[in-house]
Amino acid sequence: MKRRGLEINEKNERLVREELRAQFGQLIYAQLVIEKIKSLPYEENVLVESLYSWPEYLEFKKEFAENFITIATYASPKVRYARLGTRPVRPLTIEECQSREWAQIENLSQAGPIAMANYTVDNNSQMEKLWPQIDEIIKTEKLA
Repeated sequence: MKRRGLEINEKNERLVREELRAQFGQLIYAQLVIEKIKSLPYEENVLVESLYSWPEYLEFKKEFAENFITIATYASPKVRYARLGTRPVRPLTIEECQSREWAQIENLSQAGPIAMANYTVDNNSQMEKLWPQIDEIIKTEKLA
């Protein structure tokens, strides 16, 4: 967006995200991340944040098979919108939040990876309640 001289906002972020996928294919982000993971000089666990679509989920699953574990972090719309509305960088209105989420579900099939997640953690509360859930997953999967 900076290269294009576009203001950083939800509308322009969506525009660029969707244009890149239209130009280079739905898997462009997944393919770039997978290449980066494969180029790492060590074999450690890698956290990939924000899996955006069902095709991306399938690409990661194809590439990493049973080593690919997904965690859906869930917060209710009310909680998400309140957090997005008060974040220090580019806060969003409720309308912008809804528009962004609906576009992600309708245009990117984002609900599939959430539905197929190996684990779901509750993020409706404070961070102090989120981390123990993540720690339990790490123990269960023997990731540490």
